[in-house]
This record gives sequence, C-alpha cells and structure tokens, in this order.
Amino acid sequence: MPEDSSSNAPLPRLQIKGVSKRFGPTVALEGVSLEVAAGEVHALIGENGAGKSTLMKVLSGAHRPDAGRLTLEGQLFEPSDPLHARNCGVAMIYQELNLAPDLSVEENILLGREPVTLGWIRRAERRRLAKRALEEIGQSQMPLDATIRSLTIAQQQLVEIARALVGEPRVLIMDEPTSSLTQVDTENLFGVIERMSRRGVTVIYISHFLEECQRVAGRYTVLRDGQSVGTGAMVEASLEQIIQLMVGRKIDEIYPRTSRTAGEPVLELSGVAGLAKPSYVNLTLRSGEILGVFGLVGAGRTETLRAVFGLDRLVKGRVSVFSREATRSTPAERLANGVGLLSENRKEEGLLLNRSLADNLTLTRFGSVSRFGLVSDAAQAAASGEWLLRLDVKASGADQLVGELSGGNQQKIAIGRLLHHNARILLLDEPTRGIDVGSKAQIYRLMNELAGQGKAVVFVSSYLPELLGVCDRIGVMCRGEFSCVRPVAEWSEQEIILTAVGQAELGEAAA
Repeated sequence: MPEDSSSNAPLPRLQIKGVSKRFGPTVALEGVSLEVAAGEVHALIGENGAGKSTLMKVLSGAHRPDAGRLTLEGQLFEPSDPLHARNCGVAMIYQELNLAPDLSVEENILLGREPVTLGWIRRAERRRLAKRALEEIGQSQMPLDATIRSLTIAQQQLVEIARALVGEPRVLIMDEPTSSLTQVDTENLFGVIERMSRRGVTVIYISHFLEECQRVAGRYTVLRDGQSVGTGAMVEASLEQIIQLMVGRKIDEIYPRTSRTAGEPVLELSGVAGLAKPSYVNLTLRSGEILGVFGLVGAGRTETLRAVFGLDRLVKGRVSVFSREATRSTPAERLANGVGLLSENRKEEGLLLNRSLADNLTLTRFGSVSRFGLVSDAAQAAASGEWLLRLDVKASGADQLVGELSGGNQQKIAIGRLLHHNARILLLDEPTRGIDVGSKAQIYRLMNELAGQGKAVVFVSSYLPELLGVCDRIGVMCRGEFSCVRPVAEWSEQEIILTAVGQAELGEAAA
C-alpha cells in the first residue's frame, strides 16, 4: 500500500475545478473537482456511467468541457485533441482499445510519435523505443512485427499500455488497464506504476477492482452520477465505505452462494484439441454447477470456448452435449441445442454496435417476439424492456444504439441476450470485464440463480477472488491443456497461480 502524501503536499501537478459536460440532455459531469500531486497514484472510482471515462477524456483532449477549468503545473491547460495533450505530457490508456489492427506492434506503439529526420522515419530508433516500452512492462518476448489483429485481447491491452509509456508522460491516465490481464501481467503492471511514481509521474488509476485501487493508490476520489461524492486517503477508507459511496447504498453480499447439488453431465469434452490451441482438454460440466477456468494469457481458455461453440475447428477429440455426440456442430446448432457463448471481445464479436438494444437482446431468439415470420416491434420492445430493468442497464430506451452505451452496460446487453435465449449451458468468457462492483454483484447473483435453476455455467476469468467466491469447481489451463479440476474449497490463490505457470508440484509441496 503506497503511503499517503496528503500532508505537507506541494502544489498539485494537475487541478480539475468545477468541470461539467453534457451530451444533449444527458448530464455526464456536473461540477467535478480533483487535485493530484506529482508522483501521486490517485484512484478514480465509480459505477459504470458515473462519469469517470468522460472526465478522463476531457483531461486527455478527446472532449471539450462545457464549464470548469483545468491547470497543469499551475498553468491553464486546454488540450485541443489527444495529440496536443500527449505533447503536453498527458497520456491515456483507454478502456476500449484504440489500436490500428492492420499495423504491427512496433508501428502502433510509436504511432503519432515516430522518430523522424527530414520527414523520414528512423526505423532502427523506432524499433529500439518500441522494444524498450515493452520491456518496461515485462513483455520483451512480444513480437514487434506481429499485426495487432493477430493478437489476443489481453496482448492488445499490453500494447496499449506500452504505447502510453512512450514519451515519458508527466500525467498517465489508466482506464481499466488490467481488465483483460492475468494475475502475472497485472503484477508486472503494478511494478511499472510504482517505478513511474518514484520518478515523479502522476498516475490516475481507474478500476472496478477495488483491491487493486487499495494496492496501488495513495488517495482516491469517488464519482456518482457525474459528481464527485467523496475523496480521501486510501489507508483511511474501507472497501465497504468506498462501495457505499459508489452506489449510494450498502451492498451486503458480493459473492452470493446458495446450497445446490450438481446433476447429470450436460457437456463433456474428451481429448479436445484445436488447430493451435487447446492442445488437450478433458472436461465434464454438470447441470446446476458453475465451473471456473483460470489460465495465463495464451493458455488457451478463449480458444477452448470458441472451439466448443463451433467458431473454431477441432482437429481431434469428442464433444457431447446433453449426452449426444456433437463434435462437429456449428454455432447455429449449438444455439439450437441450448448452448450460449459470451465472447470476451464484445465490440467485434459480442454485439452489433450500430443496432438497437432491442435487436441485440433478441437477436438469437426472434421467435418469441415475432408472428408469421415478422418481428413485432411492440413485443420486441416489451421483452427488451424487461431485461433492461432486470439488468439495471442505464439507457434511454430499447431503441437506443448499443454503441452509445458505456462498456459495462454493453456487457450487460451481451449477457442479457443469453438470458433471453434461455441457454441451458452458458460459456462465459470474462463476463465481468469492465463492469463496476455493483453490477458485478448483480452478475454473480444471476449466475448463482441460473445454477440454482439447474443450468450449467463455464466461467472463464482472470480475477481469482471472483472465481473462488462464485464457482463450485475450478480448473486451470496451462500451455493449452486443461487440468487439476477440484472443488473450490481445495484451492488457494497461490496454488492456482503455481498450476497456471506449470509449477503445480510446488503448490502441492507447500500445502
């Protein structure tokens, strides 16, 4: 835990005073104020839609404030665009990745900041700078010539982080930087933050993982409904106090668990292997249980779910669904059999961003909202309205475009589609990524209810506390293989990590 430096603090490096921002009739920010000192790590906390990302976009030059004042090192700061802000020493890592998919890792890291001489890019120098940025975050093995499109979501997020470090910023804004990272990569990032803080860099850290905020930040500010509702030293605040500030109410139970007994097998994988990954997976999922899957980046978790759902080709092995052989099924056949997949990549695979909430929620099951082959707008709106209410989606209505929602509310829509489809087997790949603590508790309750109804859930996550808090059993993927499935009571965080890095025998010896 960093020490609080609020006493005898020098003049703040960054001041935000009375900032307001509207988008049409929607008030995103109203009179927000914030001060951050040089070398301080300041956590900005709030629910989805609280205004965190909007405030940081104002600071990074992506939005112009309607009212208020920004000062940097005591001077008026009015960034005209993100490049202007970066040139002034303010860099931002966005929650929604902002990379050029067909350019290489090296080109993306130095995009807009290429070293040039007489208009010509110094390629050797660009390569050196990109390599140094990756080494700074412990990713020296990442191929510089690989295209962004060929990387996993977690690897893309690491490239985004490396890009922000180029140019040695004075203020670095991190918006959910660990949402796709494993425990190991998260620890590496914490080391980077600590080193930058010692060098005097100001870090504004936005995360829904409150334990992370306690770990890295000296001070915090909580936003709710576009207003700052609390600030102080992190050492003086409990998680319960921060959560109450965030949601305006007390959340009694983050990880609900009711007693239940697993039933018959509903999904069985025997020696399953894909083109590259997975290499070998045996798995039995039973009705009425939540099976957690943990693994490092590249272990094959996402590839396994995609292969099971029929999106990627299997090269060997056998898949049974509800005791029927179904190895070569297509995604349409999987859906018809009651299997639903929530992709970790909601922007490109999980949602149609240019379509309405109603269309996205009912997309795989139009039958319940149509008659004689025609979709009834009224029935679709009514069905969608029920899910918006149940999932507490912050939107103007079922006809709003999904792309206009915050990341967390988009995720709720993706989950809502599986619920509307009435899937009996749910394959959830990082379902709480980018979701605030109140919404996470809601998703955990839904998962618990679904298991209680006899449905089966595969829950892939990089966040160990939620796996240990929600799941009945947990298995670990390592280098494409799935193994060590045990009841949750038989696992500790240390044992899971050791198994994920191929050192399971050390965990057994320690036990």
